[in-house]
Amino acid sequence: MTAGPVIDLNADLGEGAGFDEELLELVSSANVACGAHAGDAATIVRTCLAAAERGVVVGAHPGYPDRAGFGRVEVELAASELRRSLAEQFAAITHGAQAAGLQPRYVKAHGALYHRAAADPQTAALLIGAAAALRPGAEQGPLVVLGPPGGAPAAAAGVKHVVEGFADRAYALDGAGRPTLAPRGTPGAILAHDAAVEQAVA
Repeated sequence: MTAGPVIDLNADLGEGAGFDEELLELVSSANVACGAHAGDAATIVRTCLAAAERGVVVGAHPGYPDRAGFGRVEVELAASELRRSLAEQFAAITHGAQAAGLQPRYVKAHGALYHRAAADPQTAALLIGAAAALRPGAEQGPLVVLGPPGGAPAAAAGVKHVVEGFADRAYALDGAGRPTLAPRGTPGAILAHDAAVEQAVA
């Protein structure tokens, strides 16, 4: 019998939304904010401990250092600045996860960094290079990066690109016929509850 696809339900946590405990009862993996767009050292540890109690896998959720814009606005940083910020974020999530007896298992960039890394190979390379610190040994296997279909990390050597879909976001096809998220702020970009459930099931 051929095994079917594996579906992992994940959510962005440690961002101060106030529902982490409830969401951890539902998800199989948690994208934990690394302290740039949201979160801090104490929140990372608390989130990872709660995930460990429930057998939930944790991953790094780095973003631009932009709390005012919640990491949803693209920030023009020199490559060296972005590399330093990512290194600090991955060090923070590694320390917090280890305090809970966990190891970050994957990377999912946040907001504007997510979109930039998907479209720009240079940004993707910076993200992947910095994230190598999460997988110090070859025995741990390839770096796992969650992203949209056909994103730049998909072509990177030594990376396992896992395609993700958003239940509550509207999609449109790009010029190459690939599904892309409708930009926030456009009418219908955030689906109502019933439509989100229907899309998730589909």
